[in-house]
Parts: sequence; C-alpha cells; structure tokens
Amino acid sequence: MRIFPLFLALCLICCGIATAAFTITEVCPDTWYKGEADEYIVITGSGSLTGISISDGEGSARFPDGSRASGRVVLAQQAEAYRTVHGEYPDYEWYDSTSKVPDLIRTGTLKLGNKGDEVILQENWQEIGRVTWPEDFVCREGQVHFFENGVWDPRPLMIGQSRFSPATFTGVSGTVFTSPDASHEVIRSAIALAETELLINVYEFTSPGIAAEIAAALDDGVRVTIILEGGPVGGISAEGKRVAGYLRGKGAAVYTMETTDTTHARYRYDHAKYLIADQKAVLVTSENFKDSGFPERGTTGNRGWGILITDPRVADYFSKIFAADLAGNDMVAYTGTGTLPDGETGERYKAVFEPQSFKGAKVPPVLAPDAAHLIPALIKGAKRTVDIQQAYISNWTGKAPNPYLEAAVERARSGVHVRIILDSYWFNTNGENDNDEMAARINAVALAEGLPMEARLARIGPGHPDKVHNKGVIVDGDAVLISSINWNENSPSFNRETGVIIESQDTGAYYSKVFDADWKDAGPLSDSLSAQANDTYLRQEIAAGVVMLLFVGYVVRRRLR
Repeated sequence: MRIFPLFLALCLICCGIATAAFTITEVCPDTWYKGEADEYIVITGSGSLTGISISDGEGSARFPDGSRASGRVVLAQQAEAYRTVHGEYPDYEWYDSTSKVPDLIRTGTLKLGNKGDEVILQENWQEIGRVTWPEDFVCREGQVHFFENGVWDPRPLMIGQSRFSPATFTGVSGTVFTSPDASHEVIRSAIALAETELLINVYEFTSPGIAAEIAAALDDGVRVTIILEGGPVGGISAEGKRVAGYLRGKGAAVYTMETTDTTHARYRYDHAKYLIADQKAVLVTSENFKDSGFPERGTTGNRGWGILITDPRVADYFSKIFAADLAGNDMVAYTGTGTLPDGETGERYKAVFEPQSFKGAKVPPVLAPDAAHLIPALIKGAKRTVDIQQAYISNWTGKAPNPYLEAAVERARSGVHVRIILDSYWFNTNGENDNDEMAARINAVALAEGLPMEARLARIGPGHPDKVHNKGVIVDGDAVLISSINWNENSPSFNRETGVIIESQDTGAYYSKVFDADWKDAGPLSDSLSAQANDTYLRQEIAAGVVMLLFVGYVVRRRLR
C-alpha cells in the first residue's frame, strides 16, 4: 500500500508540478513604455523566498536571504518605471532604480524578449516552473499574460485593465424600458434620484436635453463626475464638445479616457453606457446619451433596451467599476468650454411600450472584458428559445467564427428555436460583408441543416425606429441581456463595456413582446439574397467535403504502403 504514494511523489517531482511553493502566474514582456523598463513577472505562493530565483536563460536574479512572501509577489525590471505605469511600486526590482524597493541579486543581463523568450523559476538552482513564449502564449504589445485555472491567457488582458470577479445579486427591483418609446423619461427620473452625486460613464454624450437635466441637478448641489471616450470613431463631435464644455462650466468634473504622450489608454474604447445616482440606483443601457438614444416621447430614435436598477448593492458594484476607471493614468481632465447645442428634430413616433417595474429579480452584472464570457454562457444554457437583437454581427480575426453566434447556432442544432434581428440601416447593409450577408448566411446554414433558426433585417423608417442599436438577448423568455457590448471581436475583448443579465419572468415577458413586434415587422429576407447565400454555403460545404475525401484517400494510401 505504500508503493503508490511513493510512486506519486516521484512523478510529481519528475514532472515539476504541485510540489513547488511558488509558481509563475503572470508575465508582461512587451509593454507600452518606451524601453520597456516596466516589464514584470509575478510569482505566487507562500513561504521563504531564500533560494528562489528567476532566469531567462541568459541572466538570473535571486531573492535576498531571509525574504518571505505570502501571496502575489511582483518583480519588475525597474521599480520607478513600473510605478509610472501602474501607480504603485512592485515588491522587488532586478535593476536598481530606487531605494524604496528592495533589489533582487542579479547575475548577467535579464531582459525579456518580446517575440520569444522564457522565464524559469528555480529553487536552489533546480527548476520548479517555466513559461515559454510563443509556445505558452503569443506576445501582444501592452498585454499582460496570466495563468488561471491551468490555462495561460484565458482572455486578453491589457496593462491597467480591471479584473473584477463576476457577482450575482438577488431580490433586485427596478424598471425596464425600451427606446425610442420611453427612454428619455426614465433617464430623467434616474437623474432626479440623485441628491448628492451623479456618476456617468458614456461613450458619446450629445443630448442637450439630458445635459440640461444634469445641469439642473448641479444647480441643486449634486456633484457630477463624467467619463467620456476621448477618441470615439470619427472623434468627439462638435455637439459632444459643446455638451462636455457646458457641463464643465456648470461645475461637473469631466474626463476623457484616451492615449496621451505619456500614457496608453487601458481600453481600445470606453464604450460603456451607465449612470449611478447616489450609489443607490444605476441605469444601464445599450444607448449613448444622444437624442437618437433618448428621444423625447413621441419622437423616433434607435431601438435600444435599458434598465434602471434601484438597489444599493448593484449601484455599489458599478460605483467600484467607475472608481477603478477614474483612477487610471489615461484619465484626462476636459478643459473645453461650450454652450448647449440645438436638439435633433426627429420624425413622429407612436410609443407602444411603456416602462415596466419589476422586483425579486436575479441580476449578474456583465462587465467587459472582465466577464464578457457570461454572454455565450447565457446562450449555451438555453433550453427552449434564444432571441437576439443586435446592431450587427461580424466574424472575428481571420474570418474566424463569432463565438457568440456560434453558441446560438449550437443551441439550434440541439433543437432550441433561435431568432436573430439585425439592423438594416444603410451603413450596416451597403457593404459586401455586413448585416444582409450575415443574415443570409445564418439562414443558409439553417436551411442546409434543417435548424429551427432564422435571421431577419429590422424594419426601420417612418412609424418605426430609425435603426437598431440594441445589443440584447432573451433566453427561454425569462433571462434578458441588456448591454453595450457589440458582437464583434473588439467590443467584448478590448473595450470597457457594461451590461446586466436580468433573470425575471416579468422582465422576460416584457422584452419578448418588444422583440415579437420587431420580429413581425422585420419579415423574412428576400428570396434572391437567401438563395445567393444558400448557394455560397453549399459550395463551401462541397469544397470542405472534397478536402476531407482527399485527406482520407491520402491516409488510406499511406496505410496501404
């Protein structure tokens, strides 16, 4: 009976796993900082660090005798450079830059290569851990490579980005709404809830109406802090500059998240859209603070979804996100001035869907990139239906399948009914590979495989929304995603995005009615577009079949030899 434990121990020693007190859990070789003196390594563990060293095969650095650790230990090339980027000192440095941080005892040159290198962790000069790139991960400039649940880089993590853990809140109350029907009156009521403080993070802010309501809150003594994206597509518009300057002049603290001469932005875009009132209520929406996203009642605008959650626990969670984003070095105080622009005059629109209150809901916030994985997980859990309404869906890098769409297709292959509505506005349909082609390809797959799945293009124009700007999902009629996350590769992987999943039969029924109305209005795709996509799909399947037959023939011939 003693042979097996002895054999197991020998295996662990030989394989170099599980027996070491410390492991390599993070490496950042390719930084934004000129000269990359801020590159760093993290080891994690507890106990004595005497005899522990790191090496890249060319140089090495060991801990001073008597050093101890409990948990995460950050080792930087130069502590001052690390502090410039991260706002705090590391635990140790291996090139001396300050007396405030203890030095590792270095031998030779220790600098991490970007395209290929390794970090070897040793105890008394015996290897106890190793990470090698590009074998274990592929370097990307500005990316932190981390080890979690036995995997390197389970998601992209750029320098300075947050790492909030998913959370779930139960017994949540609030109000759900849809745009253009009743969005402005809900955001007006959310602003009115603030007695001491308003925190706002939004990609674009051009609405003079919303700005005037925030100005009124400022006049009543409410503190207002606003984060805007500093470099939206096309730049901050003239209207956006006027709104930001006007609110700054009224006393709001306005910041933009952007890359400067000394700091690289943590996120490709700050694309979030939320507002927090007194840390007791939070409004989360798919819409920017524009007239198209929050039109006055009776005026048309985007189709979008939103939620006002009146729960201090959820508001506190979003407040922590806001504080983390505001604390970044990429926050630039806005210095412009301005007056309110004129509002947009939209077509008349008859509101159909009134705001609806709910209570007793289960709400997991969906923060990107931190917890964007919750979206495909939501879809994969569907048992009966998946309804998806998106501004657009696109393939990922190298024409790779979109994992969000793939999750829906896989559920359809299991018998789940899937409906998809995509925007039909000109800039989402005039290209050669956008929403109309995507919808047609989805339908071609459904036809070829006999799946209960269909995609349609939204009906827009007079009497209907101007365009679909939504990023929503309904699963089994009782779980709803409301978010700012577009279904492209960049949005969930590299942007700051926010959303919530709300699990509530009442809320599910509300949004199902909205979706059903939009689905009925959309109607099927034209026969010509569907036929063209089906022909393309069949040609691709035939080509794939030919390749497979050739491969099988090759294998058979090899075996016959």
